[in-house]
Amino acid sequence: MAKYVFFTGGVVSSLGKGIAAASLGRLLKSRGIRVSIQKLDPYINVDAGTMNPYQHGEVFVTEDGAETDLDLGHYERFVDEDLTRVNNVTTGQIYASVIEKERQGHYLGATVQVIPHITMEIKAQIRRVAESSGAEVCIVEVGGTVGDIESLPFLEAIRQLKHELGDENVMCIHLTLVPHLGAADELKTKPTQHSVRELRAIGIQPDAIVCRTGSGFPITTELKEKIALFCDVAVSAVVQNVDAPTIYQVPLNLEEEGLADIAVRKLRLETSERDMRAWEEMVARVLHPTGRVTIALVGKYVELKDAYISINEALYHAGFANGTDVEIRRIDSERIESEGLAVLDDVGGILVAPGFGARGVKGKLAAVQYARERRVPFLGICYGMQLACVEYARNVAGLAHAMSSEVDETTPDPVIDFLPSQRNLQVMGGTMRLGTYSCDLVPGTLAAAAYGELHISERHRHRYEFNNKYREQLAAKGLIFSGFHRVSETQQLVEMIELPRSVHPWFLGTQAHPEFKSRPTKPAPLYDHFVRAAIAYAGAQPSEFERRLRRSSIA
Repeated sequence: MAKYVFFTGGVVSSLGKGIAAASLGRLLKSRGIRVSIQKLDPYINVDAGTMNPYQHGEVFVTEDGAETDLDLGHYERFVDEDLTRVNNVTTGQIYASVIEKERQGHYLGATVQVIPHITMEIKAQIRRVAESSGAEVCIVEVGGTVGDIESLPFLEAIRQLKHELGDENVMCIHLTLVPHLGAADELKTKPTQHSVRELRAIGIQPDAIVCRTGSGFPITTELKEKIALFCDVAVSAVVQNVDAPTIYQVPLNLEEEGLADIAVRKLRLETSERDMRAWEEMVARVLHPTGRVTIALVGKYVELKDAYISINEALYHAGFANGTDVEIRRIDSERIESEGLAVLDDVGGILVAPGFGARGVKGKLAAVQYARERRVPFLGICYGMQLACVEYARNVAGLAHAMSSEVDETTPDPVIDFLPSQRNLQVMGGTMRLGTYSCDLVPGTLAAAAYGELHISERHRHRYEFNNKYREQLAAKGLIFSGFHRVSETQQLVEMIELPRSVHPWFLGTQAHPEFKSRPTKPAPLYDHFVRAAIAYAGAQPSEFERRLRRSSIA
């Protein structure tokens, strides 16, 4: 029987439940325990796919094509396990499933209610993670905070599960804020007490409390004793999670606080000797970089860091591997349209990010042209790759009005266009090209050098593709098509494009999202190669840049 650890939150949101849950997963896995992590999201959307990035941040895509909460990206990066659609459950999914069963007569005429029918469905979804993954411990994060109306069915389901599975098989960890009041110059425990009281009123007694405070305000033993007394937990089970210079230090901080040992004792787990050496070495490189490089991230949602969080982390991972601090200069593409290209000066590389729609396209095209003409290392991701094709068609191949039909349906040269299967869709959610697709790389190309192999797979999320009618014309003008997904014996979809290294030292675009598979101890190959090129380029004259590239064996 799998055992379960439930993370709930109190006082305010955005305290870092996802990072804490992922950190515990990392610590348990380091002890030889098979782990999986699930997110319960209380919103009524079926998934995150149709949600505005400004409201919800990035949409993370799993191997099997689920559009999920961004916390699943943290889970994958911390525990180094590929998750699936069962690892993200929303209220919308729960109610849709129950209503469909009711329509099919599954409940035999019974009155369908939140209890027991909705909670039964929630429990079934929770159990499904262990069934599908073979995990010994399933860590489940409940979105939102205790007291939210929309979270109540999830919390009731957890209460029932603890009763059904037994106390030794279920652990509840409550993460809460212990604020510091400047006027009194002290930490206050009352918000935590009220939060735990709210949780206990629902019928859930936390087994451990994780307290979030600022890094300059450590919780004293006296405060831990006070929280333990008023919240009815052991003093040893009151754990502090302070601010850290990098999220990847959080597992090490929680290890020092003993959170994993508390879980091992509570759940009576059999463990092997802990091994966190690779993680500790990675964190040491993060905290003590030997260099610094600036990457321009050109996009349309740059005001919200979480909108491109996997790209951010993939760049950081590549920096970790190269002992370099990557500074990300987030540039709104509309800012380029209004202020000009000077905002791109003094960067080591330019990454044009994904996005949808026409807003900011002119700025992205200008950034691509800047990178191509000035020989600045360039990486185009999804829409960035598509616009790199448009820019090349316009300014090199002579197709002055080339454009994506997403931006201009009347363009005479739709270099980027719908797949036939994407036309006239009535349902938008979950209908893009989603999930993992294979890709065959052309030998001798930059892409093949980055991956070190010719047959790869990456995750996707898009509706538009390169229009193969223009492949021969652009190839004749020097554009290299270096990766393809084989649909049939006669049809291939373009996955990677690049420029010859005789023309540009490092210029590549991919239709995929390799950032989704990047790990802090194992960076995505394209990002690693791109950051190495940016490091070589930064501060060097073109001739020196190319010499460094040859020396680093990535040319």
